[in-house]
Parts: sequence; C-alpha cells; structure tokens
Amino acid sequence: MSGFERKLERINCLIEKLKSESSSGVLVVVEGEKDARALRAIGIKSEILTIKSHGRNLTDVVDEISSAGDREIILLMDFDRRGREITERLTKILGGMKVKLNLNFWREFSSLLNNDLKDVEGLAKYIETLSRKSGKRFSLNPNSEIS
Repeated sequence: MSGFERKLERINCLIEKLKSESSSGVLVVVEGEKDARALRAIGIKSEILTIKSHGRNLTDVVDEISSAGDREIILLMDFDRRGREITERLTKILGGMKVKLNLNFWREFSSLLNNDLKDVEGLAKYIETLSRKSGKRFSLNPNSEIS
C-alpha cells in the first residue's frame, strides 16, 4: 500500500467517525460557508454553524453555541494560523462556560494533513487528488462529485 493509499484510508476512517458522531445531533462549527459546503459534500449531515457568515462576530457565535444546551460541539476550524487562533479563543471562552467541546477531529485532521491542506473547504478536492495519485477509486458520499 502506497503512502497516498494509507493517508486516504486514514482520512476516510476519520471522516466516517465524523459522520457517525455528527449523526447524533452534535453541532459542527466551521469558519465559513465554503467549509460547510465541503463537509456536506463528504456526507456530514449534522447542523453546521459558520462563524464568518451573516455578519456574525465571535460574541454572537459564542452566544449561539452556548444556547445549544448540552449538545456536543465539534470545532473544525481551518488548519492554518488563523484557524488555530480561533480554535484557541473559542476553546478558552467555551471551556470556561462548561460547553462540551470536541477538538479531536480538528487535531487529527491537522496532524494527518501535515500542512498539505490549510482549510476545511479544500478537503473534498484533496481527497480527490489523493485518490488520483494512489490510483484508487474512492467515494465518500454517493451524492458528491468525488468518485
């Protein structure tokens, strides 16, 4: 198995875990609309909150997240410096409010992508590229453009 195939398998496993966990009513928080569309393209069906849309500022987002009750919140910001900063700020603020945060997916994707990808919105295209390089036909979601 090539390095591309191994990475593809690990990404697929992580996405399947995300699909499974997100189907139980968690709220996934991403930076922008393109990130949300990318998650939909790979089959994520849960509610997705974008922090950079509809004129929201971080305070509005924190209010909306804290009003989600005891739902688990999956933070999935971009993997660049700004994404790390937003993740740190939200973790500090929401952690102090006893919000149930899940950073596992963000950490695992960050580690797995190893600077190959800087944002969530590029995930579907990245998987398509890995599929091509590995020579494997790979589909995350029968309704997505990836095959």
